[in-house]
Parts: sequence; structure tokens; C-alpha cells
Amino acid sequence: MTTETSPSDYSAARAALLAAPRPGGRDRRTALADLTDDWLEGLLTAAGAPAGVALVAVGGYGRGELSPRSDLDVLLLHAGPLDRALPERIWYPVWDAGTALDHSVRTVAEARAVAAADLKAQLGLLDARHIAGDQSLTAALRSAVLADWRASAPARLPELRELGRERAERHGELSFLLEPDLKEARGGLRDVVALNAVAATWLADAPRDGLDAAALRLADVRDALHLATGRATERLSLQDQDQVAERLGVLDADALLRQVYEAARTVAYASDVTWRAVDRVLAARAGRGRRVARLAFPFTGAGRGAGAVARGAVERRPLAEGVVEQDGEAVLAQGARPAADPVLPLRAAAAAAQNGLTVSYATVRRLAAECRPLPVPWPDEAREQLVTLLGAGEAGIPVWEALEAEGLVTRLLPDWERVRCRPQRNAVHRWTVDRHLVETAVRAAAMTRRVARPDLLLVAALLHDIGKGWPGDHSEAGEVIVRDVAVRMGFDPEDTETLAVLVRHHLTLIDTATRRDPDDPATVEAITKVVTTLPRLELLHALTEADALATGPAAWSSWRASLVDGLVARAAAQLAGGPAAPAEAAPSAEQERLAVEAARTGGPALALQAQAGAAEPGIERRAEPGAESIGVEPMGVELTLAVPDQPGLLGTVAGVLALHRLAVRSASLRELDPIGAGPVLLLRWRVAAEFGELPEAARLRADLRRALDGSLDVARRLAERDAAAPRRRGIPTPPPLVAVAPAVASATATVLEVRAHDAPGLLHRIGRALDAAGVRVRTAHVSTLGADAVDSFYLTDEAGRPLAAQRAGEVAAAVRAALG
Repeated sequence: MTTETSPSDYSAARAALLAAPRPGGRDRRTALADLTDDWLEGLLTAAGAPAGVALVAVGGYGRGELSPRSDLDVLLLHAGPLDRALPERIWYPVWDAGTALDHSVRTVAEARAVAAADLKAQLGLLDARHIAGDQSLTAALRSAVLADWRASAPARLPELRELGRERAERHGELSFLLEPDLKEARGGLRDVVALNAVAATWLADAPRDGLDAAALRLADVRDALHLATGRATERLSLQDQDQVAERLGVLDADALLRQVYEAARTVAYASDVTWRAVDRVLAARAGRGRRVARLAFPFTGAGRGAGAVARGAVERRPLAEGVVEQDGEAVLAQGARPAADPVLPLRAAAAAAQNGLTVSYATVRRLAAECRPLPVPWPDEAREQLVTLLGAGEAGIPVWEALEAEGLVTRLLPDWERVRCRPQRNAVHRWTVDRHLVETAVRAAAMTRRVARPDLLLVAALLHDIGKGWPGDHSEAGEVIVRDVAVRMGFDPEDTETLAVLVRHHLTLIDTATRRDPDDPATVEAITKVVTTLPRLELLHALTEADALATGPAAWSSWRASLVDGLVARAAAQLAGGPAAPAEAAPSAEQERLAVEAARTGGPALALQAQAGAAEPGIERRAEPGAESIGVEPMGVELTLAVPDQPGLLGTVAGVLALHRLAVRSASLRELDPIGAGPVLLLRWRVAAEFGELPEAARLRADLRRALDGSLDVARRLAERDAAAPRRRGIPTPPPLVAVAPAVASATATVLEVRAHDAPGLLHRIGRALDAAGVRVRTAHVSTLGADAVDSFYLTDEAGRPLAAQRAGEVAAAVRAALG
């Protein structure tokens, strides 16, 4: 169509194209752009444009894609003096056709000046495309604008990112909104334009897998929205969703939203990865980085990325076995073997989250490609690493998103697929089902000091609405699912039952508190029949609050909290008379043998045993001089130590283990008198090497002897090591809780309960504080559940009696001070 076409003819041709069942999607947008190009070319010719004039499409029109109700962004470019009437001879027919027009008239120099002053104008010009007239003029503009953009990238890219942040604050996240703005919300079409602009700088590029398909899906939905409403709207309103779904051949509005959410998450994750890459390049260019910036596209290979080059010049700090920190991200260590280590994805994720980092894109890609599925049931380490990841709170969200982007979450939890990106058509809910579950775990992470089993609280929080992917009552469906998931994760029958109760009844407390008479005994009985024990009651209480807080502002209030607290207090009082805890099992023959040896020799007797996952499972190894290192996998060593009672024993042994970089997973301490010659303390430890390599048994035994006889100053050595270690940013954690249990907890000792964030040397600090307080630790039970330590110490005075109330409070205060 090179001759002038009347506005009515263009409008008719355009209407016919939009009404035709085919083509659709990108082909229709291209056809509409071609139709418009021909029309505008005819208008420029009919207007009598002289040489040195070009008509240029910019913005979306410049990309050759026009949505049904999109504006025409057109630049009339000229090289010299221009007849003032010429632009009007072009613009007026466009207006007469009823087409929205965003127009400008400039020289190349003027266009460059505008772009330099206005970032949005510069972004539009990056997509400049010739329509008609002097092609060399358009080519000159494109070359100049791209050169300017690349030269100004270090200054312009931070400005571009700030624009994205402002849009996200105004319009929210596309992947969670019931009425999303397809263009402006985070993860929308504007972000796709921004990613293309970053790529045009040649400094970095977005991960392209799935990105083009996501952008196409969002554009198709916008087209259908324009056609369904007859308006140039970008907001997918509730009343329009059914019509849009029908036009796209999608089952229903919920299926439509899931597709939109999935596309938006792909775009948002690509943006996160890209901007981290931009940060690294700009920091290096400014002299703040540790590596030379490369002009490359680091995300287009087989998942290795820029992290695979120049390793010798990059500082890498160990985080966990097989995981190091590099350039502010968690990456795989050089010796990591993903194919032989199915726990590695969870270990990397937990280490990253606990250190306030995210897992690098290349690392997640490699883990997804090479790691085998976890065995069933999961190894203990896998379950504990999942709990550690969830316990990181807010810092765990970007890590979880990275795992989910590469399908690792669904691989770990197949039932997750049914709730992923599932909308919740309830004004109270602010998140999709899957994100609500993650947000509930984040809230629960702040409540881990309130419960004796933070691991069960965090897992229940993650899975409490997992039944929403199935028909029927989601609590009943969730109970069935969580029983299966808990067994696969390796929880024992009692813990599995607790998780099932929490999921089945996660709404019971709030419903009962707000709908029943709190003074009616039947109200309290309805709760006690469900939970049956105090530990389950405190878990259900914390889960109820975390669930409500993660739902939205309208789901929780001080009034609701007071009702729930009151009901829980009444139920706790009724359950307080429950059965006592079972007595500790009698010592085994091997433990008695060690105790006798310690009593006779007056020194420590030590045995090590490999647990499940070890190179030689079930084979016990004595610690003898010259023995080889303990060849076992992490999580797999039990250390049994018998030693004559002496002051400071618990803290000293814990300090030696910390010096050898052994993380304590659980421990118990009890007192024996095997030959009537005086008390012997028996300590059982389950330990794991922080970085996978365990110390030699003989060296460990020698250091224990030196520490016990005073020739090794454990506290000083730990302080020196901590001072020399580089400081690493951490994450906010709940403050430690140190409390004296009610007197009914023990008739013969004072029970001190400590709940804190686990850290190297934690038990050493507790032991030193107890020793300095002049109390005896008669027995102790130490557990590390994910990233949380839950410890109980049975204390007496020198005469073996429980502590007076005031004295117990002073000891608790001393321990609290030692933990900071």
C-alpha cells in the first residue's frame, strides 16, 4: 500500500484483521504493524515529503508489534529545515482514523539530546525502526542512540532499575495480584523492555530460557484483553477475566491467572538475575569488584555462566560442604559433585539463606541438571537443611524462588505443583497459595523460640494449605498429603502424626476462639481433644498466628490474638496435668564399658561410630593413637565420651568440637557411677563436619585430654579464630530464649531451657556460663533442629539439690548475657 489510503479504508482493513480468527498472537501484532507501516508510508508520500525526511516507529510499534488498542509511537525525523505543514499532513489522517498517536518531529541531534535528558525517551528510541523516507537518516539515528546508550550505561542502568522499583511499588507484583497490570506491575511487559535494554548495553543479558515464551504469553493476554473490552487497558480486571480466557481458549479464569502468574515469575526471576549481574559488572568497572568486568552474555551457555571463569582471581569463602560464597552469591565449590550428592541443592539453599545470599543462576541450573532425586525416605541431612532454609525467614524467599524457577521445589515436593501459582479469590488473601505457604514459613521463623520443635512448626507452616490443590476440604486433603510427605521426608511416626494434626486443624484455634463461648468447658475440651499434648498446643498456637499474619492485614488483629491467647491459656492449664515424660533408657553395654574405663584411668574414654550414610555403616571405631581420619559422610558420626566429673566439662568438650569444626546436631549428658568410685559423666554427641572433612580420631582425643588438663586454652583459641575469620553478613534471627522451667519439670533438679539460633561454639558459651555460675550440669539434652538449638540442662548446686528460685533466675540471666 504505497499510495495514500483514506482513514476509513485503513480503519476498515484494521477492523477486518482484528476480527479474523487467524492470525493471532505475535503474527497478528506483526500483521497489524505491517498494515500500519504501509498506510503511514502512503501518508508520507502523499504529504510530499522532501529528501532528508524519514518516518520512524519507536517503542512497541518500533519492535514491529502492535496490540489492538496500542498507541502509534512515531517520530518524523529530518535532516534540515522542514515545512511546518508537513507533519500535520501526516498526523491529521491518523487522528481522523481514530487512532491514538504519540508523535514528535526532531533532527538526529535533537532526538539524541532528548534521549540524554529523558530515560523513557531513550528506551523508546532503542527500538527505532524505519517506516518510510530516508533510510540512511534512520540508520544514523539508530547507530547514534545505541552508541550513546552503551557509553552512558554505567550511569543509566541504575536509573533504569530505580524506575522498575518505583513501578513495582505503585503497581505491585504481577504474579500475586488478582487484578494485575500486565504492563506496569513487576514481572510485566515493561520489565521485558528493560531486560532488552540491558542486553543492548553489552554488559549483561537475561537468562533467556523461557523468557521469550513468557513475554509472548503476557502480550497475547493483553491483546485478548483489548479485544474483549474494546479499550486500551492493561489491567486484567475480575469482570474481564472470563472473556479473556474464552478468547484464548483457556479453561477458566483461574487457569488464565495461573498462566499469567507463571509468565510473570519467569520475567521477575530473569530481572533479579540480570540486575545482580549488572551490579557485579558496574562494581568491577568502578574498581570495587575483585574481578575484571567482561563484555559478555554470561547466561546463554549450559548453566555455567560467568562464575566458571577467572576463578583464580576471585575470593571464595566456604559456606558449607560443596558450597562457597563468590561475588555475593552462593556457588558450588570446585570439588563439588552434584551427581553424587542429592542433598546438595538443599545444602546450598540453606547456606545461602542463612548468610543472606541467594544461589547463583549458574549454580541452580547445574544443580537442576546434574543432581539425582533424593532417596526415600530422605537422609536426615536433607530434612535438616530444608528446615534450615525455612528458618532463615525473609532471606529464604529469593533462594526459594531460584529453586522454584528451575523446578527443584517440585522435584523435592511433587505435591507443590498443584498449588504453584494457584490464585486465591478471596479479598483477605494477598498471595497465591504457594507464596502464602512460603510467607507463613517466614512468619513462623520468627516464632521458633516459642516452641520446643521449631522443625515441625516450619514444615507445618510450609505445608498447611497443600490440600488447596485438591477438591474438597483443603484441611482434610492436606492431612492425607502431609502424612505421605512426612514419611518421605523421614519423620518418625510420632512427628508425622503431629504434622498431620497441625495441618488438619490449622484453622481450629481461630475458628473456635472467634465462634465459641470461651467460658464454656466444651470449648476448651474441643481444643484439648485435638492437640492432646502441650507441645502440640504451642505448635498449633504459633502456626495459627503465622498463618493469619501471612494471609493479610484483615486476617489478624489484637482482638483475634487476645481470643486465641485466652483459649490457648485455658487449654494449656487443662493439659498441664498430662503424663510425665518417659524415663531415659538404661545405658548400653558399650556405654557402661566406657564409663568403667574412664573411672579406672581417671581420663577420657572415647568411641566413635559411623551412622547411616557412612562409608562403613554400623562399624564402631575406637580413638587410638595413629588411627586414620574418620571416613564418613556429613551427619553420620556419633561420639560417645566418658570422663570423670569435673567443673566446666560440658563447655570444654563443646569447645574442642567447635575447634575441630564439628557441628553438634544433638547431644545428651548423664551421670553414672559404674564402680562406686565417684561420678562419671557420659556424653553422647551426634556431630557433622562443617565442610565435610572430619578430623583424625587420635588428634580429637589428644585435644580433649589437653583441654581437660588445662594445657589447651579452648576459649582463647576459639576467640583467635573468630577474630581472624572474615566477617560475613548474617540474617535477622529471633533473640535467644533462656527460661527456667516450672518446678514440676523435675523433682530433683532445676531445668534450664535454652532456645537460640545455632552458631559455632554456642554450646561452649552456654557451658562456660554455667561453669562460671558455679552450678553442676547433672544431665543435658541438646538438639539442633535446622538452624535452631533447643537445649535443656538439669542443674543442681554443689550439694546436688535444685536451685533456689532467685539463684535459678541469676543463672538464666548469666546464660542469656553469654549468648548476647
